[in-house]
Amino acid sequence: MKFIKTKINGLIVIELEPRSDDRGSLERFFCLKEFADNGIDFNLAQAYQSISKFKHTLRGLHYQKDPKAEDKIIQCLRGLIYDVAVDLRQDSPTYGQWVSQELGGESRKLFVVPKGFAHGYLTLTDDCLVQCLASESHSPEDEAGVRWDDPFFNIQWPTIDPILSEKDKNWPLTSK
Repeated sequence: MKFIKTKINGLIVIELEPRSDDRGSLERFFCLKEFADNGIDFNLAQAYQSISKFKHTLRGLHYQKDPKAEDKIIQCLRGLIYDVAVDLRQDSPTYGQWVSQELGGESRKLFVVPKGFAHGYLTLTDDCLVQCLASESHSPEDEAGVRWDDPFFNIQWPTIDPILSEKDKNWPLTSK
């Protein structure tokens, strides 16, 4: 695995390095020791998958509040997504900034999203399968989010008319 830092401290892209032969390939996508060696303190509490039937389905921007804040590792197993993480750490010099990554398709990447970030993704193809490893179990009472189209963040999504859940349509705008 190659660990690549982004412009925002704590956000990391992992490029998988498959070992291939005439039968196919094998690639490691999770190793606590390699994660720790690259400054990622991750304790797996929950893993889940999301299936989105249609292109331009947007899920997010979500996070969990303390004490249930979570680190996430995102991978697109089928299809292609535009994955976004927004820095919500009030004391961060990059507060309000965001980083995007295309995951899936021919890319063999994972996106490491630490506590203090809102996360969401837009499907770029029909029939996407996204896997998420999380450091905390889902806690509905600690669930929170911000609007995908909040002008404060000015995220450049590759669509202006996504398919959204009612909850994602109604997250509050940021007051800053």
